[in-house]
Amino acid sequence: MTVALLTSSIPVAVAQPTATTTTVPGRERPMATVRSDESHARDWGLSAEDWTRYRELMQGPLGVYSPALDPLTALGIEARSEEERRRYAELQVQAEARRVGKTLAYQRAYDEAWQRLFPGQLRVSLPGAKVQGAGNTGSGRLAVFVKDDCAPCAQRVQQLQAAGTAFDLYMVGTRQDDARIRQWAIEVGIDPARVRARTITLNHDAGRWLSLGLPGDLPAVVREANGEWLRQ
Repeated sequence: MTVALLTSSIPVAVAQPTATTTTVPGRERPMATVRSDESHARDWGLSAEDWTRYRELMQGPLGVYSPALDPLTALGIEARSEEERRRYAELQVQAEARRVGKTLAYQRAYDEAWQRLFPGQLRVSLPGAKVQGAGNTGSGRLAVFVKDDCAPCAQRVQQLQAAGTAFDLYMVGTRQDDARIRQWAIEVGIDPARVRARTITLNHDAGRWLSLGLPGDLPAVVREANGEWLRQ
């Protein structure tokens, strides 16, 4: 069931950090917070200055409109020069390549385990997909499975939308409540025009995610290839 998105937009309040920031002169931040920031910055390939700017950006309008935005996307959007924009784009490509590599490695391990434990047994097909012969043929679009209260889910959807990607979104655990999907879509900033044009569709999961039998947690971006659904 496809859900229509409300055309209005509801700003989302962003919780203010309790730790004292480095922008206030004469005050020192707790060492545990400093170490945590340094660790987070390294995880994204950023400097301490980059991370401080990211925190400041997320306390402003950007954080209100897109509260779950990842550091590289946020800094890239608000880049102060073409050089900065290129650097953040390169860092994000590298991070995505690492993530996809790990996902594919686990997918291969999962496929091997399936063949070892259930040799010759077919996997369950995605409900609602067209079936041709022995395979399961999809629409050719990405299927994106998300759930509520999931910051990575919001980040992934925002990235796909920013890239102009067409996809079908399936929300897990809605209990067929249309208002729940609408509210989530508004909070993460899904463009109503994209929904009206059906380049993005909003749907109840209705058991589809479990039926795929794929490994890993949500969010999951999957596409059908030769009758089999694979994580991207």
